Amino acid sequence: MHTSFVPHVLKSCKGKSLLTLTNLSPEEITNLLDLAYQLKKSTNNDEEFKPLIGKTLAMIFDKPSTRTRVSFEVGMMQLGGHVLNLNRQDIQLGRGESIEDTAKVLARYIDAILIRTFDHESVEILAQTTTVPVINGLTDPYHPCQALADLLTLQEEKGHLTGLKVAYIGDGNNVLHSLMHGAAATGIHLTISTPKGYEPDPTVWNEAETLATTTGATLTFHNNPLIAVEDADAVYTDVWASMGQEEEKEKRLHDFAGFQVTQTMMNKAKDDAIFLHCLPAYRDLEVSAEVLDGPQSVVFNQAENRLHTQKALLIALLADV
Repeated sequence: MHTSFVPHVLKSCKGKSLLTLTNLSPEEITNLLDLAYQLKKSTNNDEEFKPLIGKTLAMIFDKPSTRTRVSFEVGMMQLGGHVLNLNRQDIQLGRGESIEDTAKVLARYIDAILIRTFDHESVEILAQTTTVPVINGLTDPYHPCQALADLLTLQEEKGHLTGLKVAYIGDGNNVLHSLMHGAAATGIHLTISTPKGYEPDPTVWNEAETLATTTGATLTFHNNPLIAVEDADAVYTDVWASMGQEEEKEKRLHDFAGFQVTQTMMNKAKDDAIFLHCLPAYRDLEVSAEVLDGPQSVVFNQAENRLHTQKALLIALLADV
């Protein structure tokens, strides 16, 4: 793959960190999605396009991971780069070395750091201290890499993003927060429905609303999910208990009664509406098996798109072209 579009992306993105989608401008997000789509159309084994030869990504995991770990590792390999898989116990972080010292040391060896952890402040400190790009692979409040894949999936399935209506049903968690940023940056009308007490963070809402004024996006909220999904182009849900919230499972099962995405709920959306879920999914909890495994579900294409958007991101942040 050779395209004059790649240097255009790199011109503004190279060397940046991605802690939340607010680190990227709406134009940069659009360009990354376009590049990801081009990468998806090209062959995975294109020997002539290896822009990350000689580059190494260090990946630190404090939380379990399937899609993030595998997609970033495969993506770096396909682009000619290398990956170091680490966890807190593999390195001196597990014995009390400060994150600042760890950041300074790693920057002497590698070209970028991906971290998947709990506390977002740790990722911010890492980015402030190191001299290489830091990618947030998931923190308690944000999941920006997932949102990029969500946007690519919507664009593929619907042909555009601006003006789409997306309904998010469920917990006001990290997936929703990054989706709010992404929707606001791309002109999507996002309607959110959560149980009382599970609403998205007001700070994120304000950030998204401010961004939406520049793109024509809108954000609306309904406690009634059946109202939220009316005439939606896409319906999105996530697990009711995220990693670290397992002890709340029984309470959440009670609180989220009526928020399962069922075929009855999907029928309130447009006839050609698609169903999205970032996975892992629990059939007949947050979504019925009928919907998850049905013809409107695009969840596995959505999961595949993690690979393509992350390859685009790695190129944009690291490639010398």
